[in-house]
Amino acid sequence: MLHSVEPAFSAPAETHSFHGLLFDMDGTIIDSTDAIVKHWHKIGNELGVDPNVILATSHGRRSIDVLRLYEPKLANWEYISHIEGLIPEQFGVDAVEIAGSRALLEQLEENAVPWAIVTSGTRPLVTGWLNTMKLAHPENLVVAEDVQHGKPDPACYQLGRSKLNLAVEASILVLEDAPAGVRAGKAAGFKVVALATTHTLDQLRESGADWIVRDMRSVKLKEWDTSTGVAKIEISHALVALS
Repeated sequence: MLHSVEPAFSAPAETHSFHGLLFDMDGTIIDSTDAIVKHWHKIGNELGVDPNVILATSHGRRSIDVLRLYEPKLANWEYISHIEGLIPEQFGVDAVEIAGSRALLEQLEENAVPWAIVTSGTRPLVTGWLNTMKLAHPENLVVAEDVQHGKPDPACYQLGRSKLNLAVEASILVLEDAPAGVRAGKAAGFKVVALATTHTLDQLRESGADWIVRDMRSVKLKEWDTSTGVAKIEISHALVALS
């Protein structure tokens, strides 16, 4: 008789040194899946496009890239910033924090560790969610309209490193949930923790993540050395590779 094997998130804790951290937003800091589903149902119905078709390809992608497929005339930043800015207002009650994200962001803020959000969302969407959820606002933010190409293109994460005023050779940790984002972080030359919050373990493995964890409770700041600008980050309860 065949038995399914439960994934083993039991790797021993590891501590690694980084000069800065770059976070994706949705699926990494918050989970706004229910809100986004309602949003695309609303937009899809307005456009006469099956919302489920849109949702099948929209996660982790910029809205401008999605609309280029289904309604090119609306694929402009003015329209997209407007509709995305409404999401936290209209569907704010449908979003929840990813476990451990608030604690980690507060640790980074309290110790002035360099960090930024690098997201496929627009500025109104990101700031709206941070305000609605009362989460720490990063000093630096990379949003959809800042780059010509979205994830998996590495430009967004390279820009994130630049905004932290860190050298090209700096050690950076990216925290992501989507395969496209993981690939972007790896292509930028950074280490990537993938959160198994929105995609399958196989998808995250195939994307090349260095670690796969259940949620942000597995990532903690252990030490910040202001003299060297090095953060000691502990990664625990990661997925154990099956032989």
